[in-house]
Amino acid sequence: MSAQRSEAPRQTSDTVQTRGHGSAELVTERGRTRIAETVVAKIAAMAARDVQGIHALGAGMSRALGVVRERLIGGPGPATQGVAVEAGERQAAIDLDLIVEYGVAIPEVAAAVRRNVIEAVENMCGLEVTEVNIAVEDLHLPGEEVSSEQQEARVR
Repeated sequence: MSAQRSEAPRQTSDTVQTRGHGSAELVTERGRTRIAETVVAKIAAMAARDVQGIHALGAGMSRALGVVRERLIGGPGPATQGVAVEAGERQAAIDLDLIVEYGVAIPEVAAAVRRNVIEAVENMCGLEVTEVNIAVEDLHLPGEEVSSEQQEARVR
């Protein structure tokens, strides 16, 4: 007869602490992991884009500013446009600006985006997502595509 050890499951993360502006730090018994807010923003953006019915992230002005910012200073570009993140000690709050496709049920799409974003950020970062605020800024109509040349001409 063998003796069974009953151990409590080992926690992988003891605490999450802020480390300066724009990042959170996971502290474990084996070391620290710093997660920048831009990482959380990219995860949230990818999770939102995965939902059927989402045409794009960002509103007209933020999309134009994102293109200019990326070209001028190499800052966060289209990958995080339309996403704002505030990461605290153990939690994150996320704001999303969305453009949805015509014909979708906006409340259902918003709920699906919220579920996807929360699941992705909590699983990948270990932060509890306290809220995902969604602003539907525009509606994409069929045949309303703006060519990249037209978009570039507007921001030069």
